[in-house]
Amino acid sequence: MPMTDTYDNRPIAVFDSGVGGISTLSELTTLMPNESYLYFGDSLHAPYGSRTEEEVRAFTDEHIGRLIEKGAKAVVIACNTATGAAVSYLREKYAGIPIIGMEPAIKPAVEAYPGGRVLVMATPVTLASGKFRALMGTYEKNAEVIPLPCPNLAQMVEAGVLEGEALDAYLAELFLPFRDRPADAVVLGCTHYPFVREAIEKAAGKAEIFDGGSGTAREVQHQLRLHGSLTDRTTAGEVIIDNSDPTEERLRFSEKLLEVGREKCKARMSESS
Repeated sequence: MPMTDTYDNRPIAVFDSGVGGISTLSELTTLMPNESYLYFGDSLHAPYGSRTEEEVRAFTDEHIGRLIEKGAKAVVIACNTATGAAVSYLREKYAGIPIIGMEPAIKPAVEAYPGGRVLVMATPVTLASGKFRALMGTYEKNAEVIPLPCPNLAQMVEAGVLEGEALDAYLAELFLPFRDRPADAVVLGCTHYPFVREAIEKAAGKAEIFDGGSGTAREVQHQLRLHGSLTDRTTAGEVIIDNSDPTEERLRFSEKLLEVGREKCKARMSESS
C-alpha cells in the first residue's frame, strides 16, 4: 500500500560516471522541484564505458556509499553502464534504501514500431552487460533490436563537445551502415546522449528518438511514494552538484547542462500539453 502520511526531506542522490546524469537530474527536478538533490559525477574516472565491469562496480560502490553516508533517502544510478555493472549488488547491500537504475527505453521503442528496426546506442560495457542482454532478449522477438556501440561519444560530451563538425562527422560514420536500411527508432542508452540529441536526430534521419530519463524520474517518484519518503516542502529544494574532478570549469559546465536540460524538459512538456 502506498504510504502518504509520512514525509522525508532528506535529499535524493543522483550518481553518474560524469556529467551525463545531469540529463536525468533535469527530469527529476522538473517532475519533483521541491525535493532536494545531491548530484555526484565521477568525471575523474570517466568514461566508464571503456572500463571493465569490475572497475565500474568498484567506483560506483565507493561513490554511492559516500552519498548514502551523507543522508540520501534514495539513490538514482543515472548511468546505464553503472546500472548494468552494479545495481543488483547495491540493492542487496543497501536493502533499506530505494536504488533506481537506468534502463534503455527499448520497450517503448519496440511497442511503437513492432516488427521494425530499433537501434540501441550505448557504451560497449553497457551492451556487453548481462542486464542489457536480458533486456534485449525480452524484446528482440517483437522487433529487430540492433546494439550500436558508441565508443568516445560520452567522452565527447564530457569534454563539452555538444555540437559542431567533429560531432557530426563522428555520428555520420556511426550511422553509415544503416543508410540503405534506416532504423525506425533509436534508443539513447547513455545519459550523456540526450545532450547531443539534435545531432543524433540529424544523423539518424527519420528515426524516432527514445530516451529513458523521464521514465526513470517517474519511477523514482513512485518509489518515494511507496516508501512514504516524498518531501512535504512547499518551496524549491536545494540542488548540490559535486564531481570527482571539482574544477571550477567542470562545475560551471555541470550547472550549464542542468539549465539546458531543464529547458528541454519544459519544452517537451509544453509540446505534449
